Amino acid sequence: MGPVLTPLAYIAQRWTPSPRTLRRAALSAVVMSVFIIVTGGAVRLTGSGLGCDTWPKCTEDSLIVTPEQGYRGLIEFGNRMLTYVLSAAVGWAIIATRSTKPWRRNLTRWGWAQFWIVMSNAVIGGITVWMGLNPWTVAGHFLAANALLTVAVITWHRTGEGDTDPRPRVPRPVRKLSWAVTITSGLLIALGTTVTGAGKHAGDSSDVPRMPWNWTDAAHLHAIAAWVVCALAVAMWLVLRVVDAPDDTRARARDLLIVLLAQGGIGYVQYFTGVPEILVAVHMLGSSLMWIAVLRLALSLRERPVPTAGIPAQADPELTAKV
Repeated sequence: MGPVLTPLAYIAQRWTPSPRTLRRAALSAVVMSVFIIVTGGAVRLTGSGLGCDTWPKCTEDSLIVTPEQGYRGLIEFGNRMLTYVLSAAVGWAIIATRSTKPWRRNLTRWGWAQFWIVMSNAVIGGITVWMGLNPWTVAGHFLAANALLTVAVITWHRTGEGDTDPRPRVPRPVRKLSWAVTITSGLLIALGTTVTGAGKHAGDSSDVPRMPWNWTDAAHLHAIAAWVVCALAVAMWLVLRVVDAPDDTRARARDLLIVLLAQGGIGYVQYFTGVPEILVAVHMLGSSLMWIAVLRLALSLRERPVPTAGIPAQADPELTAKV
């Protein structure tokens, strides 16, 4: 009798995903990570954050939404159900990474990291409901969703690489500039939560405490950080041309500039038009796309070549004849 296999090992024995299937599995987790961020924003923007007034049940007496909860309950409960879709996408990525031949343990660990972030953020979401949409826990919930997006993008990128040590594709100063772009972009996203936390879209129709500072001042600080990111992104684009970086890396820098231009325009329009809900939602989508562009640019600055099978040596005709 052979050893008892785990379900993942059992599947891995009987299925080997193609490189294309592996990439698609990882990409599905990226897409769902963005989707859960945007739909989570929709919950807040429609005032449905407490549509289900407790967690993990929707009400004290019902696991699911009730007619008394109205459309806000449906929106909040629907967003909770999307967590299962997100979990399915992450699960597919885990199964696909585990089933690769040979087994890429490090890639599988990236998949499992996504699972644990999903579970942790579900708990943070529950705590957010218990605390009546405290703006600090709302911010933590959003940042955890971006942590998931970060790991999902790295996993997606790693599916197209080998497992050798990374090799730089650009000089060291350029890589340092990339770190500056990444860190300031992360700070920009974090500062965005301070604007949200002090702003008028509290997530519920009732009075919800806000962060203790002026919303306009927070928006101005957020805008300053955005301009810093834009300046660094322009510098990155120029430097990559000077050092004759690979075409795909320069394309990533160009894509980042395009996203930043669109995101900045949306940000200023929403500020001067009274922060309409639809523009806030689009701005949240732009935030996710910006972060993906930043990560893909940073990851493109080094490479891990995929090993290729060696060419068999040609047999010596004379030796073959003697045999």
